Amino acid sequence: MARDLSDVRFLTVAEVADMMRVSRMTVYRLVHSGELPAIRFGRSFRVPESAVTQALDNHVADTA
Repeated sequence: MARDLSDVRFLTVAEVADMMRVSRMTVYRLVHSGELPAIRFGRSFRVPESAVTQALDNHVADTA
């Protein structure tokens, strides 16, 4: 089952940190713990934008 990646927008760790208003180290911790899925390109990570919005929605829902 092939996935069409032309619609997927990938964000850098710095962009994710800005969106979530956390430090880059926090984003790296989320990626390494598996809470935030990411793809590694060379020495850098890219996170699908949909994963960030889903993570934010899940954390907001958990606190309510």
